Amino acid sequence: MSMIAVFIGRLFIALIFVVSGINKLIHVTDTGAMMSAAGVPGWLAIPTGLFELIAGACIALGIYARLFSLLLAGFVLLTILFFHRDFTDPAQAMMAMKNLAIAGGLLCLFGYGNTRWSYDALRRKRRDEIDAHNAELRAARAEGRAEAAGAPIVVEKRPWWRF
Repeated sequence: MSMIAVFIGRLFIALIFVVSGINKLIHVTDTGAMMSAAGVPGWLAIPTGLFELIAGACIALGIYARLFSLLLAGFVLLTILFFHRDFTDPAQAMMAMKNLAIAGGLLCLFGYGNTRWSYDALRRKRRDEIDAHNAELRAARAEGRAEAAGAPIVVEKRPWWRF
């Protein structure tokens, strides 16, 4: 049940960044003006939108989810410093707290990033299968070399109750 919650939480957090990235790319001039007003170069609007879109999609699919969750957590914390630093304004303070909560969720995702139903988990499972297969091949080759050299083959003796 907890893996289902992690999967759904991963999708919800990814949705925030996918939608935000799409909005930044659709409204590039508005995003650039807002960034310029905050003292950030306006030309960063397109790279920021692309980063949010790509990172969100990768988290949703579970592709390098741990890496992208860590990068997005840093990104969200930086937005607090650049855009929501006026804590005397209740709206800005609330936005800063929201971003802090998102960063906390992303750090939790970093801790549990390689979960079931992700590309990373499928890749890890396949790598483990290949490693096991390679170990069997190495053992078979070693046995073949020992047999070719005339050495006796040692067969593991098991008690009758262990099959």
